[in-house]
Amino acid sequence: MAATAGKKLVIVESPAKAKTIAGYLGKDYVVESSVGHIRDLPNNASEIPAKFKGESWARLGVDVEHDFTPLYVVDSRKKKVVSDLKAKLKNAEELLLATDEDREGEAIAWHLREVLDPKVPVRRMVFHEITKPAIERALGETRDIDDRLVDAQETRRILDRLYGYEVSPVLWRKIMQGLSAGRVQSVATRLVVERERERMIFVAADYWDVVATFTPGDFNARLAAVDGKRVAQGRDFERDGTLKTADAVQLDEAAARGLAQALDGADFRVSSVEEKPYTRRPAAPFMTSTLQQEASRKLRFSSQQTMRTAQRLYENGYITYMRTDSTTLSESALAAARDQARELYGADSVPAAPRQYNRKVKNAQEAHEAIRPAGDRFRTPDEVRRELSADEFNLYDLIWKRTVASQMADARGQTVSVRIAADAADGRRTEFATAGTVITFRGFLLAYEEGRDEPTAADAEEKVLPQLAEGDTLTATALEPEGHSTSPPARYTEASLVKALEERGIGRPSTYAAIMGTILDRGYVRKQGQALVPEFLAFAVVNLLEQHFPRLVDYEFTARMEDDLDEIASGDEARTAWLQRFYFGAEDGDGLKEQVEGRLAEIDAREINTIELPNSDIVVRVGRYGPYLERGEERQTLPPDVAPDELTPARAEEILAQGSHDQELGVDPESGRTIALRAGRYGPYVTEVVEGDEKPRTASLFRTMTPESVTLEEALRLLTLPRTLGEVDGEEVVAANGRYGPYVKRGKESRSLDSEEQLFTITLEEALAKLAEPKQRGRRAAAPPLKELGDDPVSGKPIVLKEGRFGPYVTDGETNASLRAGDSVESISRERAVELIQARRERGPAKRVNKRTSKKKA
Repeated sequence: MAATAGKKLVIVESPAKAKTIAGYLGKDYVVESSVGHIRDLPNNASEIPAKFKGESWARLGVDVEHDFTPLYVVDSRKKKVVSDLKAKLKNAEELLLATDEDREGEAIAWHLREVLDPKVPVRRMVFHEITKPAIERALGETRDIDDRLVDAQETRRILDRLYGYEVSPVLWRKIMQGLSAGRVQSVATRLVVERERERMIFVAADYWDVVATFTPGDFNARLAAVDGKRVAQGRDFERDGTLKTADAVQLDEAAARGLAQALDGADFRVSSVEEKPYTRRPAAPFMTSTLQQEASRKLRFSSQQTMRTAQRLYENGYITYMRTDSTTLSESALAAARDQARELYGADSVPAAPRQYNRKVKNAQEAHEAIRPAGDRFRTPDEVRRELSADEFNLYDLIWKRTVASQMADARGQTVSVRIAADAADGRRTEFATAGTVITFRGFLLAYEEGRDEPTAADAEEKVLPQLAEGDTLTATALEPEGHSTSPPARYTEASLVKALEERGIGRPSTYAAIMGTILDRGYVRKQGQALVPEFLAFAVVNLLEQHFPRLVDYEFTARMEDDLDEIASGDEARTAWLQRFYFGAEDGDGLKEQVEGRLAEIDAREINTIELPNSDIVVRVGRYGPYLERGEERQTLPPDVAPDELTPARAEEILAQGSHDQELGVDPESGRTIALRAGRYGPYVTEVVEGDEKPRTASLFRTMTPESVTLEEALRLLTLPRTLGEVDGEEVVAANGRYGPYVKRGKESRSLDSEEQLFTITLEEALAKLAEPKQRGRRAAAPPLKELGDDPVSGKPIVLKEGRFGPYVTDGETNASLRAGDSVESISRERAVELIQARRERGPAKRVNKRTSKKKA
């Protein structure tokens, strides 16, 4: 306590931030951390103070009957922190609240003042970067706590509590326990589900064209028109596979081959050459949402990983504050970026005047500076490389490049569009088209090039065409018919979903990472590579909300709520009156409370939990234990890896047929219970049939077993697993079969076994010897194939069946395809292997992640 006597107490949110700031302040300051929020609305009944437990509003933690007054309780885990802070404050001469400068930081500062109840002067200290000059400036420019910012944050917190605590119980009663609804998370989930619905009804269209190779110059051009009509490309088709317009002609394979043949030996002439100047401007400096998007594209970071890494960079003084929706740079930052660009890339790389990236920011409190390297002189990535982890360095490198490039000159060049005409032997008039781009001045491209979710014409790499003039004669050295298929709309990635929310005005910079985390953690969405794939559970949730609470997942309504909250922050809207309308309703509609109470009885749980499959009489139902297929009396659990758009009528029939494997194998002579074979979510398994709530023994079949061949004796043997081999130092040593195969385990240590049969034969001594072996890193030596199946008709290479980390798979040495539910090691045929490999081949190669940390080329 004496340590603060006569000193000023500075409180920040995090220990890392406290440590950095303490290094800049003198001996007259003591810097402590609150370790985040110290109090919040109660999370459960046990946190509600006894005097409020009988109140009708207590479960909400908000007194909706008296101006929506929130009930705050100190987090039980923070009581010691609060006690320590009070003790240090007791002898301090002044309290400086130096929490983050956004509204959440302002709210933390307010809560600290309310809970600590200081008897000394209190000042609010704000800064957007943690450097010595910035901290010294902040000390000289302190202010009072901004009550409007606090009010804005409190309103958001109350709104989210009312929404979540009123709507989530509806999901528990009608779909499944443990689900949650939220103002932004439910809208984000709806976006992902809507995209998957589009993919489910998508009908691919096949179309053909012809690619010609011309001389002189040896360049390619693509067939663009036949008899004055455009040749249809992918953009010309509706999602049901039909042409959007009568102005385009769709060629099939026969027509394309016939036309290529008819053009053989034709006279080709350049019909037009159009030259245009090429100009491309650099992207604006990062704000929160664009940083998350670009880190996802270039570094394969999740939104949460990006924000955690940015937080560390900020707290340790490397970048400015990372939660902002501003693209503005300070005068000193503009000068630093321009000086660095001039020094590294030459004087001509910097325009005469600084570039300004102003955007209309509705909420002034978030309109801080853009995210940039900290300080009045930026440290280059090479200067900080040894001080940062790999993730921190890669993100700093990205921020540094984007900031410097934002103050550099435009890239300039020339684009040339060429049309080439010829008459086919059958009299048809054809036209081929090509384009080239030559960048004559790279400008900002020397430092950085923005990534994109979908390529655009402006992103084309340089392509040099020969010097051509109208009327020039060309010779076609090759005419190759080329087939294409339209693709369904791409699934959202975290980057593109953040962008979609931002474009609709939904959510704010500080919320996006948390929203991505929530929809993944709740099991509404899973990641498949970078793509976000909705689970059928998400379909059920969105069904319920769309049909019975449509306003709550309406994009425009949710965006208007954000605008209203911003107006509350600016003082243009009264908080209590707005919450009153939202919760209790007004003349223009029912409030949230009445919507929930009035519609609960009319929600048909079976209807909500039913997802119809296009062109099939089979439906998906979401049950207590997960999704399953149903048709009449037939039912079958869905494998966990089947994406909704992959559940075609044929695939649904195949999975439903697996239900025929369910059968009784006999009776266990020891227990007298029936032993049954079942088809489960993770494949076939055996179980004992029990009555009441007793948990039955279950065991998955070994990879070498098939449902058709498993016997009662084998099932009883499987049900002896896991085997306890003995106990060492109070810890059991166990042999068990897991998702990745057989293993032995003691405490937190585990090692894989070489075969499933070892589960029944391994002794305690052998298990301990296995556990004493060092953990294997990287891949094991390749195992010999389980079976040879013949040659693949496409590659001509031999197909073999192998055992992999994630189960058996077939490969021709170029394409690997996992066996699916219903396939078995014993029954797999060459024809089935060819089908699996071709299906995997058509999906295209998996994208490889570049894990190098070296500086990338611009």
